[in-house]
Amino acid sequence: MCGIFGVLQARPILATELTKMSELLRHRGPNDEGFFIASADGCRIYGGADTPAAVLRSNLDYAPTSSIPSDWSAPKGGICFGHRRLSILDLSPAGHQPMSYRNRYWLIFNGEVFNYVEIREELKSSGYDFRTGTDSEVILAAYAQWGAKCLQRFNGMFAFAILDLTARKLFLARDRFGVKPLYYRAIDGQLTFASEIKAFAGSCSWKPKANTARLLDFLVWNISDHTDETFFAGVRQLPAGHFCELSVEEFLADTSTTRWKPSSISPQRWYELPYRPHSGGKESADEFKELLRDSIRLRLRSDVPVGSCLSGGLDSSSIVCLAAEKLRSISGGPLNTFTAGSRDAAYDETKYARSVIDAAGAKPSFVTPDPAVFLQDFDQIIWHQDEPFPTSSIFAQWCIFREARLHGTTVMLDGQGADESLGGYRGFFGAYLASLFRAGRLVDWTKEVRSLKREIGFSAVRSIGYTAAYGWPGMLRLLGSFENRSYSDPSWLSKREQSALQVDPIRKAGGRATGVRAMSLAQISATNLPMLLHWEDRNSMAFSIEARVPFLDYRLVEFCVNLPDQTKLSGGITKRVLREAMRGIVPDTVLNRRDKMGFVTAEPLWMKRDLTSAFRERLVHSAELLRGVVSNRVVEKFDTMTSGGRFDHRYFRVMAAGAWLERFAIQLT
Repeated sequence: MCGIFGVLQARPILATELTKMSELLRHRGPNDEGFFIASADGCRIYGGADTPAAVLRSNLDYAPTSSIPSDWSAPKGGICFGHRRLSILDLSPAGHQPMSYRNRYWLIFNGEVFNYVEIREELKSSGYDFRTGTDSEVILAAYAQWGAKCLQRFNGMFAFAILDLTARKLFLARDRFGVKPLYYRAIDGQLTFASEIKAFAGSCSWKPKANTARLLDFLVWNISDHTDETFFAGVRQLPAGHFCELSVEEFLADTSTTRWKPSSISPQRWYELPYRPHSGGKESADEFKELLRDSIRLRLRSDVPVGSCLSGGLDSSSIVCLAAEKLRSISGGPLNTFTAGSRDAAYDETKYARSVIDAAGAKPSFVTPDPAVFLQDFDQIIWHQDEPFPTSSIFAQWCIFREARLHGTTVMLDGQGADESLGGYRGFFGAYLASLFRAGRLVDWTKEVRSLKREIGFSAVRSIGYTAAYGWPGMLRLLGSFENRSYSDPSWLSKREQSALQVDPIRKAGGRATGVRAMSLAQISATNLPMLLHWEDRNSMAFSIEARVPFLDYRLVEFCVNLPDQTKLSGGITKRVLREAMRGIVPDTVLNRRDKMGFVTAEPLWMKRDLTSAFRERLVHSAELLRGVVSNRVVEKFDTMTSGGRFDHRYFRVMAAGAWLERFAIQLT
């Protein structure tokens, strides 16, 4: 896991800009630092302040022998690669990047290709040789052999750039589900790309402005990362499952300052979830179990300590039990687990986590997120996240990764992706009920309504509302009014921005689907998973930790998405195939849970009981910063909520948006 960045421009490239970009990404890779520059007067390889002495004297043909001079520049421009290394595989100097292969290809890579061992053996049989034990070198050889088609062979999480010196082409790529980030900015004859948006602040041309449309999507509809646009005007992300090829010569030959804009970049899709309906049946649980077990086996490949997040929920508990089983067979040692608890019983899952720890023989660590500490860390978390986040639940995950770093754990497993592919959220019941109703299966619909009341306490009125909202998305506002949703209340927005209530970005992204599979596809690609992966990547990398997500092995996702609806959720129970597969492995106390939390905090109590005045003070300040977007009534409504009204996350979103504007000195247009 690392931080990568690149600059392609016709104007002079300055060492001061490159070193600043590198420093802004240092948390992603504190173990090594490197630069490769190809310009009109030749190629140069440099190190930086964090390049180890062992790398400088390694005699590798891609290793630097000195640091980049502070007064260095490439007067006629060119292309530069920068890399920050977090050492995971082959901890020797041979893992240094930017890495070259056959004196033609140069690579900067963030992530892991977990099946690199198998691909390396295949390439060896075709005559390729290898000097390192890294997956980075395997990527280079695979690209040399198969070109862009190499992506189809990779099982992993990755964002990388390859420069082909012979063809003078730049190749950018991102993994199937976007586990690893890659942002780009094209303006004034300059293309920059990086693992995090904050790296662009190293460029002299950086003048951040808010993308108001995406900011309103977040404030009103509680969604982000649903398009390639970001909260920053002019900054986009390479979509998941896409690559992009650019001609370096064409770019450098064009002296126009208007042609190269974000829209000039044309990503090409290389992956789409296939439609291969599965019959379901009793064998489904066994197939699922073996796929998950193999996914975990691959994701335990590491030359540094591996641990796991453990919430006490079904997903992380399954990972912990299977990972602990595999780890014992490899090293005989226990798996380190990290759990966030709460002083308030309604938000505490530690009793479930302890049952898993006992069953897995894990070595546990516990943290208890504190609201006062959260407010102290708030601006730092905003900086690491790059963009606003919607609830303080991210702080629970932040505390988990901080604790893992204190214990010397560099790789962490986590359960992201299971809910989206297995129908784990309650909204899936809306899609399931709607599909039954629209198909005329009224007897089955009635049975499901009764099961929902029995299993999770859904009233008949609520089930009818869910059926209407998911069966006929135009009815959504009725459900929103019933549940006091922000998109059904114009009063807290400025009059200028109330039109944001009329355009539902979740519906546009497919998230109001009337079927379970369609909803899974939307949540995986746009409405849910991209946000979760964004938050996890930034939280983990803030502490120089690599987070791995076994449920997002593409083989497992493809299997789950194509299962019949009733194999995943029915009878008022979610993720049925996972529960059946883990029977006898995960404790029954976890398998039989019907509630759902995850890494949560007691945010309603923090706001309404513990630190009301402190949160209110932040809200007032943020509302002032967001003048013209939100109205003064947002504070009045907060006061109503804290005096006994229904809790609503919109106030936190306003606080986060204001903190983001201030932390990054963003101009609100």
